[in-house]
Amino acid sequence: MPQPSAEAAWRALDRARTRTTALTDAVDDADLVRQHSPLMSPLVWDLAHIASQEEIWLLRAVGGQEPMRPEIDDLYDAFRHPRSTRPQLPLLGPAEARAFAHDVRGRVLDLLDRAPADDPLTRDAFAFGMIAQHEQQHDETMLATHQLRAGAPVIDAPDPPGATDLPPDEVVVPAGPFTMGTATHPWALDNERPAHTVHVGAFALDTTPVTCGDYLRFMADGGYDDPRLWSPEGWEHRMRDELVAPAFWVRDGDGWLRRRFGVLEPVPPGEPVVHVSWFEADAYARWAGRRLPTEAEWEKAARHDPATGLSRTYPWGDDEPTAAHANLGQRHLRPAAAGAYAAGASAYGVRQMVGDVWEWTSSDFGGYPGFRAWPYREYSEVFFGPDYKVLRGGSFGTDAVACRGTFRNWDYPQRRQIFAGFRTARDAEPH
Repeated sequence: MPQPSAEAAWRALDRARTRTTALTDAVDDADLVRQHSPLMSPLVWDLAHIASQEEIWLLRAVGGQEPMRPEIDDLYDAFRHPRSTRPQLPLLGPAEARAFAHDVRGRVLDLLDRAPADDPLTRDAFAFGMIAQHEQQHDETMLATHQLRAGAPVIDAPDPPGATDLPPDEVVVPAGPFTMGTATHPWALDNERPAHTVHVGAFALDTTPVTCGDYLRFMADGGYDDPRLWSPEGWEHRMRDELVAPAFWVRDGDGWLRRRFGVLEPVPPGEPVVHVSWFEADAYARWAGRRLPTEAEWEKAARHDPATGLSRTYPWGDDEPTAAHANLGQRHLRPAAAGAYAAGASAYGVRQMVGDVWEWTSSDFGGYPGFRAWPYREYSEVFFGPDYKVLRGGSFGTDAVACRGTFRNWDYPQRRQIFAGFRTARDAEPH
């Protein structure tokens, strides 16, 4: 794999900033400072937080420069202030936040050409890649805020491709070892490391994510009314929040509509279901007589090439994603039809394992054997434990820089505002 250069890092940073600008310029200043949901920050907080982290990690840590605005460090520390309380902070206003972000980026451009190549933080432009990933992750968070925003649509994109040459419903992945995680991807984050061998028993996996049509059948069969299908915690959550359908779905006579970025439209039966919690995915899997895949099963189906015994960077190989491989980067504002992107299939024939919808797994978030927190504990380690479930694969709102076969996301099992869906698995007889 070619090592990322300073030029590649700059392209990633520039692509992220173009997206950040589009997401924040799409609304007026009143919308920019408004909190659209207690689950999310005001968009203006994300904008200044992106710039603050870039200044701290690149200008200070890499460049050794004096702090530009040390008095705002606390305001934009995500661990000091929960999202629900951030509107009460003395945040930078829209014009000031934009100016700060512009000033930081200008100085970073100068630094990129002279960053030392022998420092662990800057080797292969790692710190610059880390910041590009951080900005893109916040761009996806801001996209979720746009989904929660009430009012007329302010963003748009063309529809994704349909599905042709549909695969079989499931494939069997034989038992055996594979290499999980990475030791070589230069921009991989600490929770993706180190590479290690994992033995996975034989299992069958859906070749596509569960669709809205599949999920409607679960609903029509009383899936939300049968506590036997739900974990105790899931049933308590379902009852407390009175869940009857995925988030953003509304009744329309005998059918259902969904609200998508300000547009009310019929639920598309052939599209992967999105905005479901882990609890809902777990209940659906039980209803279907199946289960959610483990994180190791998911990664083996996505990355392992049985012909070579090697693990790929992406399901289709080591080439960077293109529009033919996956639905990424906010190119579209919805998942593609289940079965699309045949060119992006894994060696086992599983499709859409990158892009479209984040996929819940059954696994709790934790470190791999030999895990070492780097360059800071707060990226991964503080979240390890049973409170968080692992999601894999990325969504239509995930950029390619923050999405590869080893990339790990995590969230609370009740989360529904994220662009999450799932596919199911079952044990299979070993061959």
